[in-house]
This record gives sequence, structure tokens and C-alpha cells, in this order.
Amino acid sequence: MSHRSSRLVAVLVVLLAGVATLRAQAVPTGRWEGAITVFGQQLGIIVVFSGDAAALSAAIDIPQQKVKGMTLGNVRVEGTKVHFELPAPQGPGMFDGERKGDEISGSFEQAGVKGTFDLKVAAPETPPPYGAEEVTIQSGSVRLACTLTLPPSGAPHPAVVLLTGSGAQDRDEDILGFKIFKVIADHLTRAGVAVLRCDDRGVGGSTGSVAESTSADFADDAIADVHFLASRADIDRSRIGLLGHSEGGLIAPLAASKSPDIRFIVLMSGPALNGERIMIAQGELLARAENHPEAQIRANQDLQRKIFAAVRSGQGWDEVADAELPLVRAALARVPEDQRKALGDLDALARKQVDANIKRDRSPWFKFFLDYDPAPALAKVTVPVLAIFGERDLQVPTEANRQVMEDVFRRSGHKDHRIVVLPRANHLYQEAKTGSASEYSTLKREFVPGFLDLVTTWILQHTKK
Repeated sequence: MSHRSSRLVAVLVVLLAGVATLRAQAVPTGRWEGAITVFGQQLGIIVVFSGDAAALSAAIDIPQQKVKGMTLGNVRVEGTKVHFELPAPQGPGMFDGERKGDEISGSFEQAGVKGTFDLKVAAPETPPPYGAEEVTIQSGSVRLACTLTLPPSGAPHPAVVLLTGSGAQDRDEDILGFKIFKVIADHLTRAGVAVLRCDDRGVGGSTGSVAESTSADFADDAIADVHFLASRADIDRSRIGLLGHSEGGLIAPLAASKSPDIRFIVLMSGPALNGERIMIAQGELLARAENHPEAQIRANQDLQRKIFAAVRSGQGWDEVADAELPLVRAALARVPEDQRKALGDLDALARKQVDANIKRDRSPWFKFFLDYDPAPALAKVTVPVLAIFGERDLQVPTEANRQVMEDVFRRSGHKDHRIVVLPRANHLYQEAKTGSASEYSTLKREFVPGFLDLVTTWILQHTKK
């Protein structure tokens, strides 16, 4: 869903964006995983070294910035000391660390902003006991790049299509290094269910644009995915369903209300309220979890209402900019003084951020999401539904959405649905302390106990031959 409440501080990505090159002389080969920590927030990084001391090459992934396989270079190793640099337009990021066994940790500094970094040698991945195919699917004029994982036996298989949340997501729904859909796909495929997961429009190998599309377009993509699966001899077309997370949990009922080929749906934090109600509640809950002052919470709510009015009328965007600019400036002013100086012209940075925010708010996606009411589509759903909510989910507030969903199913006479609230789970279904978005990167990249078994058992029960 929308992350407006946390958008006022976008410093970390700005500081760390850029293209890097790196050459190594005596760093062990293999995959190293870790993070850069700045302003108390983490930016996950993965570095893969290959070759030998005479000809060592490396590439980096930065999942939060959608960077994958970027070539790296220029590293110095002296004994246990390791130094390398991350060139970027605003100045190189300097890494000075020390290697201790299978770990490298130390300091990070870029343009006067200081932080830390750590890397650990990743355990080698064991090849899974199932096959995977890279496939492309045509949805209107858009081409979707996808991975289909297939159990080794038992064809034709039941199958499920995974639908990501809002924003430009890759097929793994990689959020802060937590590959949510890759983990779900692995668990389901090992249990005998084929799984299709695709890059969003404009991400990875897929064409199109998320911002220029709407949830209705994504529902058409989901139906195209189902038709692709139904055309395969190794998939049982009578046992194909959808699993949607967040906005994907809005898309799944919409697609199921249109296509008889969808035989079940699983909703992870599926909205039952329209976008305006969710964003107002989400903004307040996330701000309170971050202990923001009451005046700031009210100012942000006033800004949200101005934005909603401008989206609907097409007018008032200058007033939106005037209201948003002081909030962004205030957020930048809270950055520690020594780091604030390194940001350069704060007013120019604030105006750039406001311009980017307004561009997003004026997109077709946002206009559709703001007023779309999921209840009518939910009322048309007749197939089995598993709806899961997280007790500490602050992005799709649990109680209000759960209650509306239950009321819709009761009024429509839906016969086969189960609604579960998982204790201590946040929006990503991690075990959380507060549910705050800033907490995501500090938590283990794993689901709360029972989540995977709940999803898998329910799907298997509803896809028995």
C-alpha cells in the first residue's frame, strides 16, 4: 500500500544511489550479504566475488533500489583491512572494514554522512528439489517476465499466481531484502503446488509502467497469468488460484469476480476499505508508532486531504506543494547537523522531493486507488477465500478491514471463507514489536510462526482432486 507517512525523509536512497565499479585483489570469492546502516536505517547489499586474486571481479545487488548485478571494482586489501568505494554523482561512498573470518564490518561515509556496514559470507544455496522455468506472458500490449516453479511429480499440478503489493515490485516481492514471494513459492512448490510469480509492469523483464496503470489493469494481468497456466498440460486448469499481498489482495477478488477460471483466492492484508480511508488511517498509525508530534500528525492529515481533493478535481496542486514543502523541510531539519551539512541545499532537496511526490500523486494508479471500493468485488466472489491479517499491520489496518470483509461476506452469503488474524505479525508478516515501517529492516527476514503452514495447508485442502 501507500507509504506516504514515511516519504518525507528520502535521504538514504538519494545518498546511496549511483553506479559503482570495483576490482578486488585478494578478497575471497563467493556471495557476501549484509547492509549499510545510515540514520538508523538499513540498505541491504549483496556482493558476489568471482575469479581469483589475479583476476577478481564482482557484482552487487541493492534490492531496495532495484539494482541487480551491477559491476563493481577498485578494492584494496591489506592484511585484514578491506577498503572499497562506491562511486556516485554526489561523491563516492567509502567503505573501510576489517575482515574477521567470514565477516567484514566497518565504517561507511559518503558526502560527510557517516554510517556502518557489514557483510557475511552467505551459505551456498542448495538446489531446490523442483524445477523452475523462465516464462513470458502477454497481457494486452504488456509483456510480463515470470518464474514458474513446478513440483517434480504429480502433474497435472494445482497452481497459484502470486500478486504483489503496491509500487514497482519484482517477482520475489523483495522488500528490504526479505524476498516474500520467493519464500512462499518455495514452500508451496515443495508441497506439490506449482507457483507463478512475475515482475510488475516496468520492473525487471516486464514492459509497461506501474504508475501509468491501475489495479484494474493488474487484475487483467492476473487473468492473463491464469489463462497461461490453464493452457499448459502440466497444470490442472480446475485447480488454479491467486494469492495477493496488500494491493495484490485487492486485485485478487477483482480478478476472481471477472474470471470463472480462478478457483480460490488467498488474501494477505487484503483491503476492504477504499484507498482514502486506508491512507488516512495508515498515516496516523505509522506516525504514532514513530512518536511523531501531534501537530505533525494533524498537518500530515490536512496535507492528505488537500492531495485527495486535488486528485479528484485536477486543481489545487500549487496549494498541495505549499502545504507539503514545510513538512519535508521539517523532516530534513531533524537530520543531525553534521550530516545535514553534507546534504547541500536543503531547500532545493525539499523541493525536488515535493515535485516527485506530486508526480506520483497525479498518476493514474493513485487516482484509481484513492476511490476504488473493494467491497463490491468481494461481494461477487463465490470461490473459497482465505483472508489473513497481521495483528500489528499498520499499513492495512487490521480491525477495520477485517470487520468490513466479514460483513461483506455475511451479506453476500459467501459459504467458504476463513479470516485469520496472526498475532504479532506486521504488514510483511514478520514478528514485530510495533508494526512501524522503519522496523521492517531490523527484523528477521522470516515469517511469523505458522504463516507458511496456514497458507499451504489451506491451499492443499482446497485443491484436492
